[in-house]
Amino acid sequence: MVRNRREELYVTVPSLFRCPISMDVMKSPVSLCTGVTYDRSSIQTWLSQGHNTCPATMQILPCTDFTPNLTLRRLINVWLQHQTTTTSSLGAVTPSLSAVTKSEVVEIVKSINGEISQLSNLVKIVEFVKCSGENRRFFVNLSDAIVNVVGVLVDCDEVEICESVVAVLDLVVSENGVKEQLNNEILRSDRRVLPKLLSIFRKGKLSSRIQTARILEFIASDADSQRKIVEEQGLLHELHVFTSTETNRFAIEAGLSTLIAVSTTRLAKKELIRFGIVQAIGKVLTGSETARPVVEKSLKLLETVATCTEGRTAIGKCEECLSAIVTRLMKSTRAATEHGVAVLWSVCSLAGDTAAREVVRKVNGLTKVLLVMQSDCSAGVRQMCGELVKALRVGNNNKNYSKSCLASYDTKTTHIMPY
Repeated sequence: MVRNRREELYVTVPSLFRCPISMDVMKSPVSLCTGVTYDRSSIQTWLSQGHNTCPATMQILPCTDFTPNLTLRRLINVWLQHQTTTTSSLGAVTPSLSAVTKSEVVEIVKSINGEISQLSNLVKIVEFVKCSGENRRFFVNLSDAIVNVVGVLVDCDEVEICESVVAVLDLVVSENGVKEQLNNEILRSDRRVLPKLLSIFRKGKLSSRIQTARILEFIASDADSQRKIVEEQGLLHELHVFTSTETNRFAIEAGLSTLIAVSTTRLAKKELIRFGIVQAIGKVLTGSETARPVVEKSLKLLETVATCTEGRTAIGKCEECLSAIVTRLMKSTRAATEHGVAVLWSVCSLAGDTAAREVVRKVNGLTKVLLVMQSDCSAGVRQMCGELVKALRVGNNNKNYSKSCLASYDTKTTHIMPY
């Protein structure tokens, strides 16, 4: 009797609980501005591939931000608990959301460096670790799991296999202890893994390049790892090309984050300047639809570059970049504004670039700096603003310029007096 009931037991998943992309039960439902809800991993993959539309409605997205759908997540969790209770009462085993079992993963990890079925085995690992945090922890705690997966890159020349390795590593890199293992394995001189990551930037699909950039950012955790990444022939240049030529928000953001992480030495900064990073960031900042995180990271990278003489000179010569920095002050995040002030201070005050001062003055920079001084900025930024005000007033041919700026600033500010 029970056997018959087991054979007839079918679980019908409410359509509302399925992701419109993967058709699986959603683990982390998030809603786009169109109101359609997707599983977080599915919609992130869709957007990272360069799409700017809602997959269900095909509407162009004015904004690619998404909001966690907490109500739906609670409903799914209640439904899953109910299904577990129901199937357990009949002696049935609740099916795993992953078709790959733990025992299979154990065997795959042991044989992953063989020449047979490497790609299909890596795809199975990706499917397994995507399923849940428990699966990710299980995988990274397996003996030699990370070592063996990274080892696939050593003798592999197929981009598709390299992309699958990167997909696995990107999913588990935030787990405890993985960053250190990756740092040791990827940067070992005898393994020559960095050239394989370079090949992904040159030949891989967009989502894989984003994942590769994220991994490089994670492993650039100390001066030695940063140096090795920068010194790998062609890698820094490909990171620059990736960041400056892509239009996808997540690609630009990932590229900027990695460049910030590795650009700690003068050599790295000088190379980026030679590649044209200042001009590239100037174009990013002038974009009318540039996302706030991209603006913030762009200005942070400029601040990093401005710590060397060559960087200050390059920024001072780029009128588009200087104008864009002034325009972005007080129009993005507080951190972005503070990075922007630091860049202007480096060029106009520290370097004393008179041509740059003139450009900043022309785009109403003095007024903007005064506004920043009146905002809730840090003490250090307020001090830089004070020095910038002095620098922007000095050497101006128009003696009435400062007074006119201040007058304009005062007339546009409404002071509400208490009764």
